[in-house]
Amino acid sequence: MLQEIASYLIQIVSSLFGAALLLRAWAMAVRLPPKNQFSQAVFQGTNWLVRPMRRIIPGTGGIDWACIIAAYLTAVLASLLTLLIRGANPLLFFPFGLLTSLLLTLTWGLNLVMWLTVLLGVLSWVNPRTEAMWVLQLLTAPFLNPIRRMLPATSGIDFSPLILIVIVQILLRVLDHLTLMLFGF
Repeated sequence: MLQEIASYLIQIVSSLFGAALLLRAWAMAVRLPPKNQFSQAVFQGTNWLVRPMRRIIPGTGGIDWACIIAAYLTAVLASLLTLLIRGANPLLFFPFGLLTSLLLTLTWGLNLVMWLTVLLGVLSWVNPRTEAMWVLQLLTAPFLNPIRRMLPATSGIDFSPLILIVIVQILLRVLDHLTLMLFGF
């Protein structure tokens, strides 16, 4: 029972921190202004890891590689700690654990896209003039705009968030299937 609780806590903390790291990289890629409350919260929570890593891993082409690699290393550490808590041999971690950590990082990124899109949809109904709305629109635009270009105009109703959520759910199922295939379940 204690092992399950510890594994669950590691999963929650690593998911939140990994998602924050990916969100930081995403915010940098879409050039989200750093002087808003949203950016400040994400930056302050991740600076302790990202700033030292930037000395070693520079960003290129508008991609903050330090954040992405930090998210992957968070997934590796979380997977390894979970394995150790359950009493398994840490040597069993390699090479499948590294691949599983990559799939976990991709899952965090897809979940982030999905939840920000859901939040965008809810806020567009409840309070479309909130300060967070422009941040969500800027973050989700790279995913929603291509869908909007392909959809026919429908009397003022934007179905692109719904379609994006369905696409993300399909991709999450594919990642789950890959993970299951990797371990032969």
